[in-house]
Amino acid sequence: MTATIAFDNSYARLPGSLFRPVLPTPVEAPRLIRVNEGLARELGIDPAALTADLAVGNALPDGSAPLAQAYAGHQFGHFVPQLGDGRAILLGEVVDRLGRRRDIQLKGAGPTPFSRRGDGRAALGPVLREYLVSEAMHAQGIPTTRALMAATTGEKVYREAALPGAVLTRVAASHIRVGTFQFFAVRQDRDSLDALVAHVIDRHYPAIAGAENRALALLDRVMEAQAALVARWVQTGFIHGVMNTDNMSVSGETIDYGPCAFMDAYYPETVFSSIDEYGRYAYANQPGIAQWNLARFAETLLGLLDEDRGRAIATATARIEAFPALYARHWVAGFRRKIGLTSEEDGDAALIQALLDVMQQARADFTLTFRRLSLGETPPELGGWPDLWRQRLARDPQGPEQRLALMRSVNPAYVPRNHLVEAMIAAAVESQDFGPFAEMLHVLSTPYEEQPGAEAYAMPPIAPDPAYRTFCGT
Repeated sequence: MTATIAFDNSYARLPGSLFRPVLPTPVEAPRLIRVNEGLARELGIDPAALTADLAVGNALPDGSAPLAQAYAGHQFGHFVPQLGDGRAILLGEVVDRLGRRRDIQLKGAGPTPFSRRGDGRAALGPVLREYLVSEAMHAQGIPTTRALMAATTGEKVYREAALPGAVLTRVAASHIRVGTFQFFAVRQDRDSLDALVAHVIDRHYPAIAGAENRALALLDRVMEAQAALVARWVQTGFIHGVMNTDNMSVSGETIDYGPCAFMDAYYPETVFSSIDEYGRYAYANQPGIAQWNLARFAETLLGLLDEDRGRAIATATARIEAFPALYARHWVAGFRRKIGLTSEEDGDAALIQALLDVMQQARADFTLTFRRLSLGETPPELGGWPDLWRQRLARDPQGPEQRLALMRSVNPAYVPRNHLVEAMIAAAVESQDFGPFAEMLHVLSTPYEEQPGAEAYAMPPIAPDPAYRTFCGT
């Protein structure tokens, strides 16, 4: 059976400067690991037609237009004028059953013109991590790319050691990044920038198509989307790990799960990424880095904001300086829900921060603390904070049952615990045992529901590893 995919490839119709056509490199012995059947149906694809050959790029569906996207980026603060899809190939776009345009991309399907002497391949561990964590984020309601398929290639990739190769089929609202705009801005390619702005507005923010200053309206929308997104990361204890400008999507989705991880014990300076030696992308730094990345985005739009460069800089600066207040609104609104508040008071931010301070002092588990509060439990390590909380709750209009139900709907019982993710990857890589992957994926698909028999997935490690590190998939 051949998969029928109704491609409508708008990006491929843009100027050729935005991409390079490229075909996946075939592999000899692909094996399908997983098909996300629910997502396939959303996309109007018959899951039964999704084969191992399709998953690795050995076969291409009719209507696909494989290409690698061009982009630049600041990596750990250092600008690289040409990056691009070095191991990702965009097959094309579909309009799903809800009318949303979605990219379908292969990650790890071979070299592209942007591979920079790399092999364009992906190892099995990072593929499984991205599949699992991106689907866990989706189940929590956090905007994210998603995983459609994963397959092994039957070939080795060589990093620090020989590892089994794999390919991830990734779905996104788009793969357009801040770095995409930077690629053309640094080249002073006004025509490509104009085409890119028009495309992004049409695709992601059509409501601003008639704005008097479309570039300014786009900056505002991207800032709003990123403020909301990063606040959601912080509220679930997620650390992206590599918030380079080429990893910030203008659609406001979480993208490029490399050395990502979730905190166990609450500690704002937590860093897991092995390549983040100075903590640039630590948990607590993520809002500030988002603002820094958005400033780089604003710089790419200066020529479109105003013909007078001085006025353009002043306008962009004012917008970027407003980001902390914008982020703070999302931060406090989300944490209000986590502690069961539906009304607003001026002291709420201080109450939330007091809780986090107590959690830090006690090295309390982030996920478990909020979940226990949502179950009506009072963790003893919180000291006198619950008394302050109860005083505030007494002024909130909700009853106790409504409040706890609200809290359970936003405080997950299950997140991808790092020790379990590592055990899952080890089973797959060392023994080709994908049972732990399937079981963990099942538990994380309903993170807010108590699941009998899944208690181990809710608990932190018995002996946390203070030296735990995650690694970039390249």
